[in-house]
Amino acid sequence: MRQLIAAAVQISCTDDVEANIEKLELHVREAARRGAQLVVLQELFEGLYFCVDEDRRHDARARPLAGHPTVSRMSALARETGTVLPVSLFERDGARLFNTLVMIDADGKVLGHYRKSHIPDSPGYSEKFYFADGDTGFRVFETAAGKVGTGVCWDQWFPEAARAMVLMGAEVLIYPTAIGSEPSYPGWDSRDHWQRVMQGHAGANLTPVIAANRTGAEKGRTGDMIFYGSSFIADHTGAKLAEADRVCDCVITAALDLDEIASARRGWGVFRDRRFDLYGALMQPTPERLLAMA
Repeated sequence: MRQLIAAAVQISCTDDVEANIEKLELHVREAARRGAQLVVLQELFEGLYFCVDEDRRHDARARPLAGHPTVSRMSALARETGTVLPVSLFERDGARLFNTLVMIDADGKVLGHYRKSHIPDSPGYSEKFYFADGDTGFRVFETAAGKVGTGVCWDQWFPEAARAMVLMGAEVLIYPTAIGSEPSYPGWDSRDHWQRVMQGHAGANLTPVIAANRTGAEKGRTGDMIFYGSSFIADHTGAKLAEADRVCDCVITAALDLDEIASARRGWGVFRDRRFDLYGALMQPTPERLLAMA
């Protein structure tokens, strides 16, 4: 039996980087005390979710990965706690800016990085204004906690990404996230839809999912956002094993038997019976009829 204790941390953020990181450190240490080997942190936790506005001054938040102070600090924390830490950052690579996840192993070693593939562009989530499309392709990292497939926020809405990562060997899928208010649809609460989509990835791929969202109200120059937390861990059937509420700064944990899950994945037949010869439509551009707004 290969047991993985997985954790997700959610916090509310201010624009004080030091305060945010100190808060996360407390929760990572708490997760480690509970036996966690993999601790998923939320998207862009260093500061406020600046993508609510389109303001070139926010570009100054981006830093190169080499010598990045938050990566160095999280590496030390991973080594101290013996936990695998995926770290979400605003990366500068020359003239290009990316929404990037750095995977840090339990000994503090940086295993590599993944650049967010799917970039949203809607009121409140103006990420295309800041981030280039990711150029790493989907990534699966072999860590001390197992083989971890990494998506970031909007990636979680695409079943193709989840399936690709599992075909690449992922034993668990993670999604650092920043989601809440929907300015395009005032009054609509997307929380349950958000969870169900990822629960579907878990069930369809017989692979657990860990999603870490942020919480709290954040005020931008052009609007406000209320993030709804509700971080969760789903098992390989899509059932939620642990779930945070909408507002707490907290950590959740759940135990996963990776060997038992691997056996179920092999035995269920969805990978045996894949008809990849019929999936050509997935390689074509989206039809115009699906792009037009009602």
